[in-house]
Amino acid sequence: MKNKKQTIFITGSARSGKSNFALELASSLGRDIIFIATCGIRNDPEMRARIEKHKSARPMHWKTVEEEVDLINAIKTADNTTDAIIVDCLTLWASNLLELSKTEDEIIQIAEDTIRAANKINSSVIFISNEVGWGIVPENKMARDFRDIIGRTNQVFAKFASVAYLVTSGIPLKLK
Repeated sequence: MKNKKQTIFITGSARSGKSNFALELASSLGRDIIFIATCGIRNDPEMRARIEKHKSARPMHWKTVEEEVDLINAIKTADNTTDAIIVDCLTLWASNLLELSKTEDEIIQIAEDTIRAANKINSSVIFISNEVGWGIVPENKMARDFRDIIGRTNQVFAKFASVAYLVTSGIPLKLK
């Protein structure tokens, strides 16, 4: 029997245990899981190795969909074919939107549209993001702008998600 539908937001720093927690959480929601990866295969051997490591951590029967920009369509397409959807990660997704010359306000609007679309479907959706603003103030404008956009994007997803977690040192802390 399928669990009650939830929209879940998970945030934390790099290597905090977010992905492992999301995998465990998704497994508890059902057997059929679709993993939406926002980082496409790039011409970067180190990043390719990271992607392969993430893939090997997931059960083989889970389906992976690579979608770097159009999360709304990917989520709607996956709905009713799965128990849960994992979107990993919003930080790379926002970066992809920036590469397409989207403004901060446009990215925030797309974020709101995306979480609202996720709230309307039948499948549970787990969004993973990074907290990037806990370190020093970046020395250049582009890095400060990126930090600000991710901070605002995370606020949107946390606000509209039914459940939100902060993961630190491998320990999930329920925020709401």
